[in-house]
Amino acid sequence: MNFSERIRRVEPSATLAISNLAAELEADGADVVDLSVGEPDFPTPENVVDAGKAAMDAGHTGYTSSNGIPELREAIAAKLREDGLDHGPENVIVTPGAKQALYETMQTLVDDGDEVVLLDPAWVSYEAMVKLAGGELNRVDLAPHDFQLEPALDELAGAISEDTELLVVNSPNNPTGAVYSDAALEGVADLAVDNDVTVLSDEIYAEITYGEEPTSLGTFDGMADRTVTVNGFSKAYSMTGWRLGYVAGPEELVSEAGKLHSHSVSCATNFVQRAGVEALENTDDAVDEMVEAFAERRTFLLDRLDEEGVGAPEPDGAFYLMIPVDEDDQQWCESALEDAHVATVPGSAFGAPGYARISYANSKERIGEAVDRLVDADLL
Repeated sequence: MNFSERIRRVEPSATLAISNLAAELEADGADVVDLSVGEPDFPTPENVVDAGKAAMDAGHTGYTSSNGIPELREAIAAKLREDGLDHGPENVIVTPGAKQALYETMQTLVDDGDEVVLLDPAWVSYEAMVKLAGGELNRVDLAPHDFQLEPALDELAGAISEDTELLVVNSPNNPTGAVYSDAALEGVADLAVDNDVTVLSDEIYAEITYGEEPTSLGTFDGMADRTVTVNGFSKAYSMTGWRLGYVAGPEELVSEAGKLHSHSVSCATNFVQRAGVEALENTDDAVDEMVEAFAERRTFLLDRLDEEGVGAPEPDGAFYLMIPVDEDDQQWCESALEDAHVATVPGSAFGAPGYARISYANSKERIGEAVDRLVDADLL
């Protein structure tokens, strides 16, 4: 077969590749502590599951309007208004997962040769999405600044040019857990306005923070009409397999992105959308319990690493942290999996060579066991 140039531009997801290798070891009988996945280890809240079942029983199993059922778009708009964003339901497209929302946004805004600026470390799929859209990457490394954006604003200013079409900001961040300060985001807003740049704000981890409340980028002066906000239900509501997300922005963006949406996925699953309404309106307590558990695990992991002399920047959100490892981080992660049966993700996959990403979406017992195994294998 002759494959397209666009598909040859990208590689398979590094995070999924590690998970697949771990699954192969487990199939051979190995006990693998998987700290590679970006998935909460909690069940979907019972009331959300019940709402999905009730929706199916009520016959909500057909197509919906392409942009989503009115009830869910209203509930999303209400949440966005609580976050300070002046969006109505007409500003929202409901998608099968936040990843689809990001993909549709990239395809809608990025042309061949357009420059897209990423803040490294950056989630692995941003690069692939930019390349699939024909864009060119310009990357700003935050690693020398403990993964924070504010000290790197001058470097970001130097990276943005008249060729820059899009800047991607992800706070709280995957893979670092960093929550960017208001001063950092205000700096982003100034640069975006001065250079007429659109900003894609990926806020999928906004509900999972530890003492640092993230500010939605679209609330800053001049950003309402140039910010595309993406969020979803996978992380905060432990609904990864339900595949439900959304993109919100100016009506013109929604209209144009809606073309791709209607010609590709048609709509998000009907009964899942109805479960999403329940998630937004009635699960605050369940979310708080999950975040509290993540906070305890974060502290536990940082303490264990400190005992072994491993320093790691303390994450203020999400459920990941980055640890410094060998210069060949790919080999370190392969050794961790093969020798210690601990799955992590190489930092080079995120644009941060010399680090490995650890997910603490696992029990404290298993996290502690993973550290012990890495120590025993002389990897920490």
